[in-house]
Amino acid sequence: MSGRTLSRIPRSWILLACIGLLALNLRGPFVAVAPVVGPMQAELAFSPVVLGLLTSIPVLCFSLASPLASLAARRFGAEFAVTLTILGVLAGVVVRSAGGPVLVVAGTVVIGLAITVGNIAVPLIIRRDFPPRRQGTAMGIYTAALNIGSFLTSVAMAPLAGWAGWRAALASVALLAVAAIVAWTLAVGPRTAFLAAAAVEEPGEAGLPAVAGTGWITFGLTAGFGGQAFSYYGVTAWLPSYLHDELGMNAAEAGAASSIFQILAIVGGLGVPFAAKYMSTTAVAVTLGVLWTAVPAGLLLAPQLWWLWSTCGGIAQGGGITIIFIAIIRLARSQASAGRMSATVQGLGYCLAAVAPPLVGLVHDVSESWTPALLVILASVLTFFVSTTLSVRRVPRGR
Repeated sequence: MSGRTLSRIPRSWILLACIGLLALNLRGPFVAVAPVVGPMQAELAFSPVVLGLLTSIPVLCFSLASPLASLAARRFGAEFAVTLTILGVLAGVVVRSAGGPVLVVAGTVVIGLAITVGNIAVPLIIRRDFPPRRQGTAMGIYTAALNIGSFLTSVAMAPLAGWAGWRAALASVALLAVAAIVAWTLAVGPRTAFLAAAAVEEPGEAGLPAVAGTGWITFGLTAGFGGQAFSYYGVTAWLPSYLHDELGMNAAEAGAASSIFQILAIVGGLGVPFAAKYMSTTAVAVTLGVLWTAVPAGLLLAPQLWWLWSTCGGIAQGGGITIIFIAIIRLARSQASAGRMSATVQGLGYCLAAVAPPLVGLVHDVSESWTPALLVILASVLTFFVSTTLSVRRVPRGR
């Protein structure tokens, strides 16, 4: 694309396209492992524990490395942080596909650390470079693209592995990273993309008064994000097994059925900013809480309507993360405070997310029933419902 053509396109459109392309790289690389664990285990003789780590390591990185990622975004600038994210994902994907067990684990760690930086940097860019009336839409497109990346990767990996082998299938994710780094460099310029520059506060930000009760709001958003993340990873990990055990679906049917839960997140991510134009933020949070509650409650009371509960949950999980990020970028009074709040919310929230799959599985195994496991998810959903609703009441519509 020529420079003249680029100059005719509004910068916000170019930036939004880059954010969407970047988001495709922020979940797909670690979701890609699940469909190819069979051939990986056959070749590398991984134990079940190591196989579980390949999907949980990135989530642990999201939790443990969030403070460092926030510091990196402030010290080096958000643009350079995005470059680090894309190059880190690219390097991790290549390393993971290149060798034996040690390289597979090392590459997974690199991917997790790189994505953690992107998790922090993208909301900061949206807060800084988009006007308040468009921040919700930008955040919705970002979270929708996260789920599109997860869905496309999970659908494509198994056929690719059958055709070219699991290494080539996992390596193919690098194509998205290459596309993202090219687009990002064109959008912000090579100098901005590849040279670190400390983040600069916008004029007047330092003088803005803090929102009353910011500490309690941060606590509430952290609890809400933790409940959202715990529920999401718990349902993602065990919904196929539930459908197999309770409704007799085979593996292919259960996998296809549970994909509804993933793909409908696009509706939630894009729908929340639209709904927020006509409803209060509190009303949006209540709606999402009701939809989320329908998942464990519906599976307990009417499992034959799994498709309805998966639809409700998909919309809720896509919308839930969107409304929490919107709250962060609108309540923070500076880029620095937004980075700290985001690091706290994501760091502690993803810590709970990492516990979800093993805890839900343990409760199911000990009780030999899905009822207690679904009650655990119900508790986490209600945590999201109550905490998020109470925390977003002071979110301004368009500061």
